[in-house]
Amino acid sequence: MLRTLKFQWPAIAWALLVLILCDIPMSDVPGNSHFFEGFDKMVHLGFFFVLTVFLFYGKIKQQNSFEYRFLTIVKIVTINVLLGGGIELLQWKVFTYRSAEWWDFFADMLGLGMGVFSYLLLHRKARRLKVKV
Repeated sequence: MLRTLKFQWPAIAWALLVLILCDIPMSDVPGNSHFFEGFDKMVHLGFFFVLTVFLFYGKIKQQNSFEYRFLTIVKIVTINVLLGGGIELLQWKVFTYRSAEWWDFFADMLGLGMGVFSYLLLHRKARRLKVKV
């Protein structure tokens, strides 16, 4: 367990940052102006894409190869679904100054899907390479 956490510290730090940023009042954010309609959804997509990349990166470093198991992908998807759903539930019930939206959750899952797809697409080329720790 501790060995896994050793390699997942970037993902853990990022998840905590995402949790904090998604639950602070937007009036407390300096320069809070949306650039365009849907900017918030792109931010959610980016947050979860980066989280997915960090989770895969930690797993690659842990096992020192690009090989993966289907169970690894299931675990990463589960972590992202729980975090995305948890954030929306917190916004709905606890941080009521923020609005919980299905579209935010959809954007989170789209970022997750993009991250998984990127890994599956790119790992094929680097599959036989060893990672330097």
